[in-house]
Parts: sequence; C-alpha cells; structure tokens
Amino acid sequence: MRNIAVILAGGKGNRMGTDTPKQFITVAGRTVIEHTIRAFDNHPLIDEIAVVAAEEHLSRMAEIIDKGNYCKVRRLLAGGTERWQSSLAAVRAYAGEDCNLLIHDGARPLVSAEIITACVKALHSHEAVEVAVPTTDTIVELSDDGTIARIPPRRLLRNAQTPQCFRRSVIARAFDRALRDPDFSPTDDCSVVHRYTPEVDITVVEGDEKNIKITYKSDIQLLEKLLANK
Repeated sequence: MRNIAVILAGGKGNRMGTDTPKQFITVAGRTVIEHTIRAFDNHPLIDEIAVVAAEEHLSRMAEIIDKGNYCKVRRLLAGGTERWQSSLAAVRAYAGEDCNLLIHDGARPLVSAEIITACVKALHSHEAVEVAVPTTDTIVELSDDGTIARIPPRRLLRNAQTPQCFRRSVIARAFDRALRDPDFSPTDDCSVVHRYTPEVDITVVEGDEKNIKITYKSDIQLLEKLLANK
C-alpha cells in the first residue's frame, strides 16, 4: 500500500497581516512550502506527494516545484475555499487506489522524519492516525453564559498537529457521509473521521513541539531560529 503525502498549501495568510501568503514567505533561503515539501520528498517511506494550492496560486506553486526538482511530487491540485475542500480534492484524486494519505499543513515546515516514520508505522495496524503533543495549559470548557462548565483532566488532553493520516477508503467514506449532513462544519480531517465514521478508532502518535504551524509574524522569527539550530 503506497504512502501518499498530501500537502495542503491553500492558505491566504490573512492572520499574517502580509500580502504574501505564508507558504510563499522565504526563510533561510527557501520558501516555507519548500521546507515542507523537502521533509516528505527526502523521506524513504513516502512514495508520492500531492500539493494542493489555491487556484490563483497554482502557476506559482508549479514554478517552485519545477525549480526544486522534487522527484516525488506527482500531482498539483486545485483546492477549495475551505481546508476540508482541499483535503477532499486529494481524496478524490486518488479514487480507485487503496493507499495511505498523510495529510499535512503546508505551513508546518519542521515536521520531522521521526514523526513521518511513526505515522507510516501506525498505519500498518490502524486506519486513522493523529499526531499530537501533550497540552501544557489547563483547558476550561465554558457554558453558554460564559462561566466554566468543566475543566477536563490535563493528562488526557493533547494539542493536535499534522500529518493526520488515513487509509484512503476510510476518509473517503467519512466525507461521503459528511457531505450529506447540512450541518457539516469540520475543524480538521480527524474531526471528519471521528464524527462520521465513529466505528473507526483514531490512534495518536507523539508529535514534536518544533512541529509548529506558521500563523503569525512571530512564528516566522521562531522558524528562523529553529532552522538555524537544526
């Protein structure tokens, strides 16, 4: 069963407060998306890479891919306005093949080889895999009136990262059910599988605090420091 890395790079970078989408910002001589692609292109367990970008950025992304000579990037797909639409585009692109999809945020350029390896190995015995790190802050759940309703035990809480990984047949089935729900409003791919295919257990593998998602300008500065120490 092939392992396909799906890199979602359709972000507009609105929270960055810049005209340049975050995936195209240059850090340490390469754009953010190049750092991300390289992590998967260099990994021996990844067979193929699909990059999903916004329609208006497809030509720019194609230039980056061609210039970088990434041998495993075989597909460049147009994404949608919402994250889930970009994931679905990749799921549909591999229809007819029973493969593993490792869906990753293009703005997480420091995903480690160890995380990718752990995900692939977990897919040998599980149909869905989440990457997460222990939550360090106390999390409170609020009531509708703004008061605290519940304080979950911190030892049971995790902060989700990516990749989020699935047998293609599983996430395809989840999306098929979700699209028939008029209240469908997912936060990420694991939430789609968790809600619409409850019969599927999602296992969790250990992430890394360095596997940050670039969201704000301050994250670029942190990325520069982490790359310098890599």
